[in-house]
Amino acid sequence: MSILEDFSPSEGGEPPYRQVRRAIAAGIASGEIAVGEKLPSVRALAAQLGLAANTAAKVYKELEEAGLVQTRGRNGTVVTGRGASVPAKVLGAVERLAQLAHEAGMEDDAVLGLVRAALAGR
Repeated sequence: MSILEDFSPSEGGEPPYRQVRRAIAAGIASGEIAVGEKLPSVRALAAQLGLAANTAAKVYKELEEAGLVQTRGRNGTVVTGRGASVPAKVLGAVERLAQLAHEAGMEDDAVLGLVRAALAGR
């Protein structure tokens, strides 16, 4: 997965798992990580980026919850077709919203409620 070859989480306010999740999601949205491509194992990703295995597992869990990847047990984690259909601009806006909400101390359910209300009002 070339998108993470030169990637290293930066020190600062954003947790490393969010930085990695954003990088992978952006790679999927741009097509740099292709539909059907197998991602590194949790342990391999953690070793490659110098992260704890639990941190790498959290990245994959959140990508799976977003529908961008699918974990297939021993067959690994692969990019789904749904991930490729997310415009990079929308993905970036969602990531910025998530970061702002985190910085403001908002709970996930409150943020989702705001997004649902915004969608209902369009």
